[in-house]
Amino acid sequence: MIEDIHEPFTAFKVEFPEVAARHESLGKEIHEHGGPLPEKTRWLLKMAISGACAHERALKTHILKAREAGATDQEIKHALLLLIPTAGFPAFMTAYAVFRQTR
Repeated sequence: MIEDIHEPFTAFKVEFPEVAARHESLGKEIHEHGGPLPEKTRWLLKMAISGACAHERALKTHILKAREAGATDQEIKHALLLLIPTAGFPAFMTAYAVFRQTR
């Protein structure tokens, strides 16, 4: 089950329980059975995608999950640095600020 670390997500689950359950089920299926990437790599990718899209709440969640899966701060920072040439420096700075808040 996805941890409720953001109030809007908690409210979403209360207001739309069936949609939330399906969303969680689809995410779990894709994350766990969608391909051969190891768990740590999957979380680092989700983290970078969230950073590129400026989804700060998702980024925070994915940083924490990446750490739980064994990612070091150096690996997390490297993944975030990759945002600079692909998503731009402002996206990196926003993601880096979220990273610093998770310490």
